Amino acid sequence: MEMKEEENKGIEGKVIAVTGGLGLVGSAVCLELLHRGALEVRSLDCRTTSPWSDRLKESGVHCINGDVVSIEDVEEALEGVDCVIHLASYGGSGKEIVRTSRIEEVNVEGTRNVLETCVKKGITKVVYLSSNGVVFGGKEIENGDETLPYLASNQYVGPYDWTKSIAEQLVLKSNGRTIENGHGNILSTCVIRCPLVYGPGEEKYLDRIISDARLGLFLFKIGDPNSKTDWIYVDNIVLALMLATNDLFSEHSKASGKAYIVSDGNPINFFEFLQPLLKNLDYDLPKSSLSISLAVTLGNICKAIYIMLSPLLNQRWIPQPLILPPEVYKIGERGYRTLDPYRSFEPLLCLSSGRCWGFG
Repeated sequence: MEMKEEENKGIEGKVIAVTGGLGLVGSAVCLELLHRGALEVRSLDCRTTSPWSDRLKESGVHCINGDVVSIEDVEEALEGVDCVIHLASYGGSGKEIVRTSRIEEVNVEGTRNVLETCVKKGITKVVYLSSNGVVFGGKEIENGDETLPYLASNQYVGPYDWTKSIAEQLVLKSNGRTIENGHGNILSTCVIRCPLVYGPGEEKYLDRIISDARLGLFLFKIGDPNSKTDWIYVDNIVLALMLATNDLFSEHSKASGKAYIVSDGNPINFFEFLQPLLKNLDYDLPKSSLSISLAVTLGNICKAIYIMLSPLLNQRWIPQPLILPPEVYKIGERGYRTLDPYRSFEPLLCLSSGRCWGFG
């Protein structure tokens, strides 16, 4: 991807930390920051290894093992940085969904730790990766945009979206805070709301579905076949984060204090999206379908079993659940938005177009 000099003006020569830097998106963000001329890139992640960790280390990323829940780990990792791209989160899929206390610790307290450390250490820029689920309560949304309101806590389909909404609001409310020892400088924040991410090495959804298909456990589709959901390719979400980061460093930031919904701009039914992938692997889509209500009932049965197994969920031999209620809504009835190229982002790569990202 060719880049003009002004596209990297904010990032060049800066020290930037990425929380959750060993994941699919985080690792791609770290490498892109180096490509764009960052002086130093740090990854803070509670994991010591991942499919991308070796490449990150070989490329010069400083990989720090630590947990955003620990204020000491956060303060140590962020010492001397210019900007934080906060990606670390927990509980979006699989076994993690039933570990509600850990979800709240990471998503809410972890975000609070990042923000308070920025204020204390004089860090003036924070870009936060949120979820489009912060405005989703289980009812289909068509052509939704950033004006949709947050929901009451009991309206969210699961703890992940609820805690992401709390964290997002913390980030936006921190915009404009005076930082300590900063000679009157203020904290500038921006939120990017992300849909389902796909790309090489994705582990949360597609890998599970392929594994289920291999074992003959991919038994049914869920919801209305006409329902659509947003997706985003990993390179697109990385580019959105780069644009937001650069913008916060500009003299007259347009993104400061704002949240943006991003996607490939090509909403598609979840199972229709899967079809070419499964066909390439010689698997078929299931012919039978479950309604949302029946799938939620099945999900609640799985949830009850996995709550009983809670003390063992860190064990590798415990398989991922077949389906859980928040995942039912995510894949069977999520909703989508139509991108406005004059006001938000447009994708560089997607399933059906070659349009480029723009910011406005």
